[in-house]
Amino acid sequence: MELICKITDEDIGEKIINIENPKLRLGARGIVIREDGKIAIFNKSNKNQYKLPGGGVEGEEKPEEAFKREVLEETGCEVEIIETLGTTEEYKSLNNFKQISYVFVGKVLKDTNKLNVTGKEKEEGAKLLWETPEKALELITECFDKLVASKYSSIYSTKFVVLRDRKILKYYLSISKKCS
Repeated sequence: MELICKITDEDIGEKIINIENPKLRLGARGIVIREDGKIAIFNKSNKNQYKLPGGGVEGEEKPEEAFKREVLEETGCEVEIIETLGTTEEYKSLNNFKQISYVFVGKVLKDTNKLNVTGKEKEEGAKLLWETPEKALELITECFDKLVASKYSSIYSTKFVVLRDRKILKYYLSISKKCS
């Protein structure tokens, strides 16, 4: 499977510290595209953050199942996976944490118009936007230097999310242009 990106502390302007036996988390995320070509982007306005839909793989879930579940929760959309883009790796040495995310492209089959966001996400000002992939990339790129910590996550952790999603979107756009 294609490695889309590997992100370390150095990529977000921090000093790299050696990681030993990091806690491992698997994630599933990616591009959710509607018939009109717009993609889902999740905005946490109180943190000035824009991100792609996705989250952690739970229990015995397969990454594909986790992606569909997370997309339904964060966008209210049922999707069909039309492409597997690859994986991303994040190494957060300050947290002794490694995350591997499986990245998919999902086509919207049905929009329930019902988000199922957590209390934490509500407090962070969570809302769903539909933007062109280019506009989504612009929003994700511009928010990086304007991030605000919440009581749930530091700017340190949020920078990893934003940088990862920017790299995923750039990768998606680069392969989309080759195919068109």
